[in-house]
Amino acid sequence: QVQLVESGGGLVQPGGSLSLSCAGSGSIFSSNTMGWYRQAPGKERELVATITNGGSTYYADSVKGRFTISRDNSKNTVYLRMNQLKTEDTAVYYCKVEWTSWTSNRRYAYWGQGAQVTVSS
Repeated sequence: QVQLVESGGGLVQPGGSLSLSCAGSGSIFSSNTMGWYRQAPGKERELVATITNGGSTYYADSVKGRFTISRDNSKNTVYLRMNQLKTEDTAVYYCKVEWTSWTSNRRYAYWGQGAQVTVSS
């Protein structure tokens, strides 16, 4: 079974910085994509950033230039450094790991429990 445990988050003033981390354990296929999503109250969950095991990254336009995603493959851990935070970044942030089996073509996806990030003065 795969588990993702998030840490970090909290309360920060606008313009401040926070970091999130997400440690994976269990049977995680080495060739995978890890990412961060967020869900604000009353809104749908949205993609924030993703990173492949090879280091290729993708960012939503709303966070480009402010957030940085990184990972440690040896630890199955993904990080999100958030700078220049805005009130609209307030949300529950979820990490995700996903991959497709090379043999069965079955897709696997697992989520973390979520971490609250609140940006407020």
